[in-house]
Amino acid sequence: MIRVKGIKKAFGKEHVLRGIDVELYPGKCNLIIGLSGSGKTVFLKSILGLHSVDSGTVEYDGRILGDLNKNETKKLRQEMGMVFQGSALFNSLSIEENVGLPLNFFSKMNLEEKADRIKFCLNRVRIPDDAFVKMPSELSGGMQKRVAIARAIVLNPKYLFCDEPNSGLDPETAIVIDKLIHDITHEFGMTTILNTHDMNSVLEIGDHVVLLQEGKKTWEGKKEDVLTTDEKAVVDYVFRSNLFKQMRSALVK
Repeated sequence: MIRVKGIKKAFGKEHVLRGIDVELYPGKCNLIIGLSGSGKTVFLKSILGLHSVDSGTVEYDGRILGDLNKNETKKLRQEMGMVFQGSALFNSLSIEENVGLPLNFFSKMNLEEKADRIKFCLNRVRIPDDAFVKMPSELSGGMQKRVAIARAIVLNPKYLFCDEPNSGLDPETAIVIDKLIHDITHEFGMTTILNTHDMNSVLEIGDHVVLLQEGKKTWEGKKEDVLTTDEKAVVDYVFRSNLFKQMRSALVK
């Protein structure tokens, strides 16, 4: 579990995070939602340790980020997997080489063990064996995203971070990626934190949903509650479009 207690972050006079308290649960897809400028990206980077917070704490199963020594921090980093918004694959490396990079840096596996682990992760995200030697440019956007997920889980992380994983994907492919992240989270018991503004993702895989507005947590709940809650912050965020307004009218009748 990740416990976030009262974190604040400002850049000069701009206060981006204004005292956020939240618990992010293992074996669940914890979705962070909110409009652009709500603080989602800074929140994600802050709990990852990419931004130092001005106050408050981020705790990983009892370990407080920022209080760890060099070796403890390295161990924690090895327990994290990251799926970047643009996949962030290395164009000069093959698919299997991209997935194997974390193993080269952080594992003591021999070549055979690495090959087995790479194959397992790529097969788990449904990348066929004959695609392993291809370059990222030879794959579709959806396939590239699957490879990024395989790379993120190759070290068998306890914590999986996903920054807008459906960005740039068509709706059908986005659903596939959502289901893949959801299934892997539950299968391996990871604490998954996913930044998104995609309401389809919220309603499909939102085991635990946190809404940020202007750097504050204004609501949290389950996906089942998103469409029925009377909380004004959620209503204003979710039912901005005419389609969702019609859905809400049908639900509350």
